[in-house]
Amino acid sequence: MTDSEAAAARSLLTASAVRTRAHFMLDLALDGRLDALSVDLGKLDVAADLVIETTRAAYPDLKVPFHSRWRHFSAGGHDRWGMIADARGWHDPQDEARAAADLAIVSVLLDAGAGPDWRFEEPATGETHVRSEGLAVASFAMMASGLLSTEPLDPIRIDAEALEDLDEAELAEALQVGPGNPLAGLAGRLDLMHRLGEVVADREDVFAIAGAPRPGGIIDALIARAEDGRLPAEAILATVLDALGPIWPSRLSLGGIALGDTWRHPAFETADATTGLIPLHKLSQWLSYSLIEPLMLTGIEVTDLDGLTGLAEYRNGGLFLDTGVIALKDPADALREHTVDSPLVVGWRALTVALLDLTANRVREKLGLDAETLPLASVLEGGTWAAGRRIARELRPGGGPPLAIVSDGTVF
Repeated sequence: MTDSEAAAARSLLTASAVRTRAHFMLDLALDGRLDALSVDLGKLDVAADLVIETTRAAYPDLKVPFHSRWRHFSAGGHDRWGMIADARGWHDPQDEARAAADLAIVSVLLDAGAGPDWRFEEPATGETHVRSEGLAVASFAMMASGLLSTEPLDPIRIDAEALEDLDEAELAEALQVGPGNPLAGLAGRLDLMHRLGEVVADREDVFAIAGAPRPGGIIDALIARAEDGRLPAEAILATVLDALGPIWPSRLSLGGIALGDTWRHPAFETADATTGLIPLHKLSQWLSYSLIEPLMLTGIEVTDLDGLTGLAEYRNGGLFLDTGVIALKDPADALREHTVDSPLVVGWRALTVALLDLTANRVREKLGLDAETLPLASVLEGGTWAAGRRIARELRPGGGPPLAIVSDGTVF
């Protein structure tokens, strides 16, 4: 390990690195220098128009909330958190914020693609939910049950010790996984929960400032970083990447620093130790977006939302493949399975991040809005994610993504 390598590694643990390298990959694609993928910006209007149509249908007044796990907790039109908060009756907003952050962190980390056949029947409502909403409702029910609390008198919390002790049978039961209800990557999700518990217990400087170590303890660390009650969104991501980086499975590291959701692509070259490395940090950024509302409970104002990037996942990426903005050079690739570290998938995800920036600009131009009235986070919510899901349903039975991805439950 060298100091220069460690500094190079840390440079990849930022949203700006994700954005810069994604746009470089877009330039390579436009120059025809990616083996598997091409880009046609002439079709960007098709994607933008679909996003606008989808956004107007959901938010006719164009007052779009930002993309967050919290949208999924209200699946079916239920204010689940409001009901549990009323019942719990927190007297200190920071206590509620810690519990909300507990839920957001665990739920986001469990949200990595459910597969087409999994369902969750919510005991409280009798409703059945699938895919991302299903995982959100399931994780909410898991927390509400007290399974992840070590304090009998305070079941609405998630503790490091309980995460470390969680076993596969308990997680399978909580997520209703069984022979007729398979969930992709269950073992990977369990391992992620164990790693989360270990890291939270180890990093008391972040997660145990105000009590026993718990994921939601990050709220206290983030409040400490705020100045005059304001905190840039990138500061949330920086804290998440620093504190939670070790939870990810053995992937790439540099200078002894785990690089998280960072992958190699042979077409990307630099003159330093980071050559070939493409950071994406999808789940970490999804988590950062999802910590904004818990922070708001404490009165903190989160600023500079566009400092974060779009999310490199299969709904956003599917939007661009399904509208022809991105095309497979070999059509047979649509029939093959691909690993998350393959150049095709890494390139697809990187192009997705860059194209989300261009789409957001195009959407604003068409609507006569600006980045303040329609930040990227709202374009995602309105938006690209929903439009990607919509066109997938129109094109394929079951609404699956346009590419078959071999998932371990920790990326998508």
